Amino acid sequence: MRTELQAVGELARWTWVDRIARVVTEVLAPSVVVTVLPLIVAWQATRAAGPTLGWGLLVALTSSVLPMVVIVWGARSGRWDGHHVRDRKGRLVPFLALIVLSSIGLALLIVLGAPWMLVALDVTMVSALLVTGAITIWWKVSLHAAVAAGAAVVLVVLHGPAWLLSSLVVAAISWSRVRLGDHTTAQVVGGSVVGAAVVGGLFAVLV
Repeated sequence: MRTELQAVGELARWTWVDRIARVVTEVLAPSVVVTVLPLIVAWQATRAAGPTLGWGLLVALTSSVLPMVVIVWGARSGRWDGHHVRDRKGRLVPFLALIVLSSIGLALLIVLGAPWMLVALDVTMVSALLVTGAITIWWKVSLHAAVAAGAAVVLVVLHGPAWLLSSLVVAAISWSRVRLGDHTTAQVVGGSVVGAAVVGGLFAVLV
């Protein structure tokens, strides 16, 4: 576990490229993507501001905000090594929290009669968590890359081939994770494949 002094020393050694990588990693973190994507899908499904906010924020709350509360609490209490949980062995509890809270959100969507497109999105996200969680038992796959790639394919399904350009964002996120030393190239490629196949592929089939 890094001490605060070690973290400050590491920050002082960063180049401007490292700082850009850190900004990309934080601004396009899974919690951010999973907050924004449901709002986009909710708008596509309802075309109305009220339902978009209601349904989108329900998914964001249970799949991003509340899980991040758990993760940040664990990081600050020293249970794992930061809010990105770099150590693979420390990912079990955060993954379980993500799965449980996301499943509660999915159940609420179904019970409350949410548009099928939102239900489909939540199904794909829970499925991706189960797959990446299983992989993490043996290998540290990149959740950043998985979420970004899945979101990119969802956007292509919703809005057409022009959104293939969002793959550049996936590449930027993947680069940032490797640059910061949090993942290897193989781990971000693996995450991208899992996200695109499970989230994007399943979403395309369901809608």
